[in-house]
Amino acid sequence: MKNKTYDFIIIGAGIMGLSIAYKLITNNPKLKIAIIEKEKNVALHASGKNSGVLHSGFFNSIDSLKAKFTKSGNEQLKEFCKHYKLKINFCGRIIVASNEKEFNDLCEFKHRGDLNNIESIWISQQEAHEIDPNAKIYNKALFSPTTATIDPIEICYTLLQILKDRGIQFFFETEYLRKSNSRPVGITTTNGNYEGEMIINAAGLYADKIAKDFGLSQEYTLLPFKEIYLKTSLPWPEIKTNIYCVPNLKNPFLSVHFIKTVNNHIKIGSMYIPAFWRENYTLFERFKLSEFKEILWYEIMLFLSNSCDFRNLTFKEIKKINKNHLISQAKKLVNNLTAEQYRRWETPGIHPQLLKKSTLKLVDDFKIEGGIEHNSIHVLNATNPAFTCSFSFADWIIAEFIYKS
Repeated sequence: MKNKTYDFIIIGAGIMGLSIAYKLITNNPKLKIAIIEKEKNVALHASGKNSGVLHSGFFNSIDSLKAKFTKSGNEQLKEFCKHYKLKINFCGRIIVASNEKEFNDLCEFKHRGDLNNIESIWISQQEAHEIDPNAKIYNKALFSPTTATIDPIEICYTLLQILKDRGIQFFFETEYLRKSNSRPVGITTTNGNYEGEMIINAAGLYADKIAKDFGLSQEYTLLPFKEIYLKTSLPWPEIKTNIYCVPNLKNPFLSVHFIKTVNNHIKIGSMYIPAFWRENYTLFERFKLSEFKEILWYEIMLFLSNSCDFRNLTFKEIKKINKNHLISQAKKLVNNLTAEQYRRWETPGIHPQLLKKSTLKLVDDFKIEGGIEHNSIHVLNATNPAFTCSFSFADWIIAEFIYKS
């Protein structure tokens, strides 16, 4: 059978693969692009199980890629939702401290936001009460007016239709198997061979494995963390805005928070429980012994060394499996909480987190490897807030790795 030939072959139909394709075809409508995806549809992993928050950017380290892309990504996705009449909730976000140490950390996040040119405002208890009377304030709080919530699946499905209309070909239930010997570059899949000028690897949980076939990602491996939210069964007016507590500066995960969804449901979360294989959504779903051995090894090493405060993180997050414990933690952020409304656990998502093997450090920024000389680009660490950043992140990848002279 003759190989299928393209200008660009994108592996992965999550938000990053879709965004890169969208930007490429917008820049040059004549391009021949294929997207291969091992699942039956787009956004069946992290992109579709995303929190739905359009972040503002002040949690990100100064001069990081995350800081570079979040503000523009937030603005671009808002404009995209407006243009295509997609749901969006301009609800903002309040970040609250519960003690002096957390307040000092909150001052650090305010400092980061200022240096990254992110709008954030100190608000008093009275001002916070006007935004959301339920927020519990220690000293003063930080308000992010540009934070919003969207429907991630709606955005991904809209992109799917736009890309199909513009001539991009989708090949679902087509799993990457290995790099082939085609020139200039090619891959072998469960649905035959594909060759082209450039491979763009946006495969999420398996991005590092694919990159290794191209001689890259030698220093890194991806570790999976199970991300779960507790949700109200009906729209609930108790919370008016997103309310977050101050994250731990030692690792790249968020602490307990409330999310006001586009449909006015309330979510409490999230928990980041170390998973034991890459698609460990339920007890033995898609179990792979080789993944289990490798991932368990690195998790044990992280636990013993307590790198990135991993041991404390593990104990803290596992406790949240108990709904009463999670609710008790959430109550610290608000004055009133109707616990019986929070009845349903959302379908878990898997948060892929890059680990540098030599240092046992969790990588707290986006990571890209490859380029024209490799005929391939590999998005290795498209972690939170990658959905928010997706459009501006894609712009940068194209400018820096494809069209840069």
